[in-house]
Amino acid sequence: MDTAPPSPRAGTAPADTPAAPNRRRVATAAALASAVEWYDYFVFGIAAALVLGDLYFPSGSSSAGVLAAFATFAVGFLARPVGGIIAGQLGDKRGRKPMLVLALTLMGTATAGIGLLPTYETIGIAAPVLLVLLRVVQGIAVGAQWGGAMLMATEYAPEGKRGLYGSLVQLGVPIGVVSANTVFLVAGAVTSDSTFAAWGWRVPFFVGFLVLGLAWYIHTQVEETPEFREAEKALAEKEKGEARSPLRTILREHLGTVFLAGGSFAVNTATFYIIITGVLDYATRELDMKRSAVLAVSLCVSLTQLVLIPAAAALSDRIGRLRIYAAGAVGLLVWAVPMFLLIDTESLLWLAVGTFVTSCFLSIMYGPQAALFAELFTAEMRYTGASLGYQIAAVFGGGLAPFMMVLLLEATGTSMAVSAYIIGLAVIALVSIRILASRAAARE
Repeated sequence: MDTAPPSPRAGTAPADTPAAPNRRRVATAAALASAVEWYDYFVFGIAAALVLGDLYFPSGSSSAGVLAAFATFAVGFLARPVGGIIAGQLGDKRGRKPMLVLALTLMGTATAGIGLLPTYETIGIAAPVLLVLLRVVQGIAVGAQWGGAMLMATEYAPEGKRGLYGSLVQLGVPIGVVSANTVFLVAGAVTSDSTFAAWGWRVPFFVGFLVLGLAWYIHTQVEETPEFREAEKALAEKEKGEARSPLRTILREHLGTVFLAGGSFAVNTATFYIIITGVLDYATRELDMKRSAVLAVSLCVSLTQLVLIPAAAALSDRIGRLRIYAAGAVGLLVWAVPMFLLIDTESLLWLAVGTFVTSCFLSIMYGPQAALFAELFTAEMRYTGASLGYQIAAVFGGGLAPFMMVLLLEATGTSMAVSAYIIGLAVIALVSIRILASRAAARE
C-alpha cells in the first residue's frame, strides 16, 4: 500500500518559527556538515582513480587494479542505505541533530583511518580488507548524514524558501569536490610522482580529524528542528500505546514513493560520479591526459555548481520542484552522447566543455532535490523516507557508475556504451518524475 504523501511543492513555514539568527546558524552548520562529509567521501573516489589500485590491489593489469579500487568505492554506496535506515529510524524518533553528530564522528574517524592505513606491500591481505571496512564505515556515515543535514536546513526554512535552504546542503557536494580536487592538486604539485604514491596521496585524508571538531560544535551549539519538535509532541500520546517504527510505516505505506524518488535521482548521481571519478580514470589512463590538468578541469566545473544549484533551487520555490527536476533529467538524456564525443577528442578544452554542460544539467536537478524529497514524506517519517530514496539512487546509480564505466569500456571499446548507460537511467528518471507529478496533480 502506498498512501498519498504530501504534495511535492514549495513548503510552508513550521508552526514554531525560529529566529533569523538561529536559522542562519543552523543552515550554516548543516551546509558545513554536508561539505566536510562529501569532501571525505570524494577524496576516496579520487584516490581510487589515481593510486589505490596499485597500492592495495596489486595485479598484472592496470585495468584490474582500477576495477578493484572502484569496486571498493562502490562498497561504500552499498553501505549507505544501512546508514540511512539506522539514522532514519533514530532520527525520526529521537531527533535530527544526534544522528548528524554521529555521522560526522564516524566519517572523520574512517577517513583519517584510511590516511593512516598501511599498504598491501606492508601488511599484505589485511590492507585491502581494512580499506574495505573503512570504506563501509564511510558509506554508513554519509548515508546517515544526508538526511540529517537536509532536514536541519529545510525544517528551519522560512515560508517559501525551503528549496533555497535545502540547496545549502546540496552545495556540500560541489564544495566537497572542489576541496578534494584542490588538496590533491596541491599534494601532487609539491611532491614527485614517487613521493605522491608513497605518502602524498594520504594528506587529503587527514582532514578527517577536523570533522570531529565540527561534530562537537553541532552537538553543543545547534538546536533540534521546530518541525521535529512539533511531530514529537503530536505523536507522544500515540507512542504510549504502541511502538512507533518509521521504517515499518514507510515499508507498508510509502514504499512506492521511496522507489520513485530513487528512480528519479539515479541518473543524476550516476552521471555525477562518471564525470568526477570515471572520467578522471578514463582521461588519464586511456587518453593519456595529464592528471593535474584533468583535476583542474573538474575543480573549475564544480565551482560553477556553487551558483547553479541555489539558482535552480530558488526557481523551484517559485514554479515547482518537479518542473525544474524534469528539465535537468531531459538535459542529461540529450547530452549523454555529445559529452563523450567531446571527451574522446582528447582535447582539454572540449573535455571542459563536455563536463561543464553536464554539470549544468546535474545542478538543475540537484538544487531542488533536497526540498522535493523532504516534501514527499510527513515529518514523523521524513528522515527515513527521504534517506532511503536518496540512498537507493546512490547504490544503483553512483556506487556502480565508475565500475560500470570501466567495465563497459573494456567490454565494448567505445565510450558510447557509457552514454547508453546514462540514457537508460535518464529514461527511468523521467518515468519516475512523471508518476510523481501525476500523483501530485491527483491530490490537488
